[in-house]
Amino acid sequence: MSIAKNLDNINIQLQGTTARLIAVTKTKPIADLEEAYQANCKTFGENKVQEMVEKWEILPKDIEWHLIGHLQSNKVKYMASFVAMIHSVDSLKLLQEINKQATKNNRIIDCLLQIYIAQEETKFGLSQDEAKELLQSDEFKSMKNIKIVGLMGMATNTDDQAQIRLEFRSLKTFFDELKVSIPESDNLQLKEISMGMSGDFLIAAEEGSTLVRVGSAIFGHR
Repeated sequence: MSIAKNLDNINIQLQGTTARLIAVTKTKPIADLEEAYQANCKTFGENKVQEMVEKWEILPKDIEWHLIGHLQSNKVKYMASFVAMIHSVDSLKLLQEINKQATKNNRIIDCLLQIYIAQEETKFGLSQDEAKELLQSDEFKSMKNIKIVGLMGMATNTDDQAQIRLEFRSLKTFFDELKVSIPESDNLQLKEISMGMSGDFLIAAEEGSTLVRVGSAIFGHR
């Protein structure tokens, strides 16, 4: 199936849910991104800053770029002028650097806190307690050029759909808890839950995801 047909198919499956599609374009050639763009998909997710910057320079400027991979503080400056959302904030130190670079670019950058929900040792992320501590800290409250707009989580890489569902549900439960327990402010407005990838995006959508990150189901496997 063509990229356009795959996009249509996924969007049909997402109808009636709260989830919007982010096309994960990491490692994909420019031609594939152009094909997706022609099919009216204009929200792209990249794992690596350098690759995102290279594609941003070439492609139309109405594309919304999301950084979804693990982010090192020293890379933030390269994308601070254009990135729409950073999904993978996993420390106060990283958030401080995003705030600093956003200030230099006279922007407010939307961010998601990455929460550790998987039964694996390899995934990055904050624990629920660490996330609460961060959001209640004076350092966070003083930041004027970032906005925490939600949470991101990655489920365990398993075929056990019940386990995946439980992990997504735990993130949604924590999201709802934060909305009640920590008051909104200029830099905290929780509305997005980024969870679900090619193999589990429908489960994620059923469990309340607002952003699903889908790559291979659109572009195929490289």
